[in-house]
Amino acid sequence: MTTPPVVGIDLGTTFSLAAFVENGRPVVVRDAAGAALVPSCISLHDDGTVLVGSAAKERALSDPRHTIFSVKRLMGRTLADLKKELELIPHQIVERETADGRKVLHVAIGGREWTPEELSALILKEVRKRAGNPTRAVVTVPAYFGDSQRQATRDAGRIAGLDVLRIVNEPTAAALAYGLDRRGSGTVAVYDLGGGTFDCSVLSLAEGVFKVLATNGDTYLGGDDFDRLLMHVAVKDMGVDLAARDAELLQHLRDAAERTKIALSANERATFTISLSGGLRPPLAYSRDFTRAEFEELIRPLIDRSLERCRAALRDASLTPAQVDEVVLVGGSTRIPYVRKRVGEFFGKTPHTGLNPDEVVALGAAVQADILTSGRRDMLLLDVVPLSLGIETLGGVVDKLIHRNTTVPARASTRYTTGIDNQTAILLNIYQGERELTKDCRFLGTFKLSGIPPMPAQFAQVDVTFLVNQDGILTVSAKELRSGAQAQVTVQPAHGLTTAEVDRLVNDSIENAQEDFTARRLIELRNKAETDLRATDKLLAQAGDKLPPAQRDAIVKSGAALRSAVSGTDLATLQAALNAHVSTTNPLATLVMNEVVNKRFGGTNAENLDADEV
Repeated sequence: MTTPPVVGIDLGTTFSLAAFVENGRPVVVRDAAGAALVPSCISLHDDGTVLVGSAAKERALSDPRHTIFSVKRLMGRTLADLKKELELIPHQIVERETADGRKVLHVAIGGREWTPEELSALILKEVRKRAGNPTRAVVTVPAYFGDSQRQATRDAGRIAGLDVLRIVNEPTAAALAYGLDRRGSGTVAVYDLGGGTFDCSVLSLAEGVFKVLATNGDTYLGGDDFDRLLMHVAVKDMGVDLAARDAELLQHLRDAAERTKIALSANERATFTISLSGGLRPPLAYSRDFTRAEFEELIRPLIDRSLERCRAALRDASLTPAQVDEVVLVGGSTRIPYVRKRVGEFFGKTPHTGLNPDEVVALGAAVQADILTSGRRDMLLLDVVPLSLGIETLGGVVDKLIHRNTTVPARASTRYTTGIDNQTAILLNIYQGERELTKDCRFLGTFKLSGIPPMPAQFAQVDVTFLVNQDGILTVSAKELRSGAQAQVTVQPAHGLTTAEVDRLVNDSIENAQEDFTARRLIELRNKAETDLRATDKLLAQAGDKLPPAQRDAIVKSGAALRSAVSGTDLATLQAALNAHVSTTNPLATLVMNEVVNKRFGGTNAENLDADEV
């Protein structure tokens, strides 16, 4: 395919994919087999091998200690945020404190520690490669992602070599994909239930302006949580202790739960099955039937929770469910019949389900990317701030400058003063959240205004301005009016990567591009060599005794040389050994082919057949 100039990317918890606009219509990027979805799965090994997507997912059951899923749930998080999830994560999650006091989350896997941004960048690189390596993209995030999570997503894009033109909320992108911006006017509710997150956004359309009225959601609610409910039932039945963090057991539990959940969307009954044997553990076998009714009862509290979020979004938009004109379902978890039933009952109308829920967000992101770069569509997209932003004041109180559901870009200012005589600097602690006290909100970072001339207390006048851009990312500036001292900073979350750290990771990827290509090529050649060796062994057993001894010995010798090269790390040596092995096995392949042809066509050799006959 021709590399599109700009793509829309849905960086999902379970799957990721890209789309672009072609001849005025959004289309998803597919591989040679027609698959659009790249599993958001990474396999990292001590020898430096990195597998992403389907290849990594295939290794998950056989090598769970080196395979990681659902990285999106780690983005912009702290260790304290993950407290409820750690027992079901087989890898070591650590929090390292930097010299400047920031806390950075790391995943210990494959012989080193990785930040969530680096891991997400590996997924983005795979998606980007499938699209032909475009350099510009619009990337989507859950509407309820906070500032730190949006910044982490943008950083992951930069590390992956992408110029992220815009961060777009997933529900907004979905509404674009359905073309609801063309309906003239009306109100749309988007119910977005994916693998790891849930959002409900309420949008209005009038005279070409697509405005988000309100959004609400839960970044700990999705298909992963449905899987965990099934897993906990199985764990209770088996009487196993999850505290042991048994990676192999956890991966088999996760895989069985996901298969059971998917099966129950099409069938009234499905079997949850696990069979483990070998290794250091005693054999373990477990089988249990789940009915769809049992599963629906398990997930009912979570669906109730999602509908409460819908109710809150409608309340913020000053609407009732009956006043919503259109309802759109987004995310793979909305395939569950019970979800569709409950959402339809809540809004009192049948939701739109015409587009593939796994692809709809990427399609919408492609539309937005086309709008930004081509100007071919007369439409303005106005999103909102998902959570309030403010500054800590005396006594640990949050003074909110920009309130949730404010349309972006948004600006707000307030005036502060000094609290003691001769104070020459003001330290501003920035928070995000809806509670009144800082202890109940998320700390984003600290901003310092220095250079204030010594003055009596309350004499200095400092104007502080918050600016949230179209991506939902916050910049804070401050100016002391009497002296003119001023400063500005794009807020770097207290637990995220700095710009310099992101730049270093970008530069590392450029400097190591050749090395990375060589490592990838080495893996591909090893895989081909092992396939060829297995095929040769099979053919030798089948017809090797019919070859002249010299040819048979040459094949055995070239096979030994190829096995030796596979165990090494020299690319040229492996390529040469593979070529030599292919050459020496040609007589064997011809012999076997002739035998097949003889059986089918009675005495004619393969080289004497016309193409039409074959």
